[in-house]
Amino acid sequence: MKPLLDVERTMEILRTTVPRLEELTRRVTQKRLNAVTDYGWSVNQQLAHLRAAHDVLGGNMLRIVREDRAGWKGAPGWRNQDAYFTWKFAPALAAFRAQRSELLEALEPLPAADWERTATVQVPPNKVREYSILYYGDWMARHERSHLRHMARILAELAAG
Repeated sequence: MKPLLDVERTMEILRTTVPRLEELTRRVTQKRLNAVTDYGWSVNQQLAHLRAAHDVLGGNMLRIVREDRAGWKGAPGWRNQDAYFTWKFAPALAAFRAQRSELLEALEPLPAADWERTATVQVPPNKVREYSILYYGDWMARHERSHLRHMARILAELAAG
């Protein structure tokens, strides 16, 4: 397993995901945002997936920040992902921006040591794990960075085609 990103790098990625997405998609038509390429997903579908991931990973981070002894059983799953696939890009991006704003508002004031706060999570088969804010932040940051690269490739492929 790769070492976790540090707090500074994690926050840098979380702060810049929305502006980078806005930059990539500025003046791109809805038709191109919905176009599925050889990659297999459209930009709009990837945004839907990022929103669902934010619900889970960002939600877990917020619970750890806000609760004294956060804990839950199992993974909450990507329950909203299917509904998110029906959204047009502009309102989906606005919703993602709002999600990120709420998360950053909670994370910005945290001292680095607080990023080690954990939740107790029961995972199958009956194992208990401790996952930190940084664990979820690292997961989210790497995941978003990967999807932003894919979106950039899709949009470049569409522009060239």
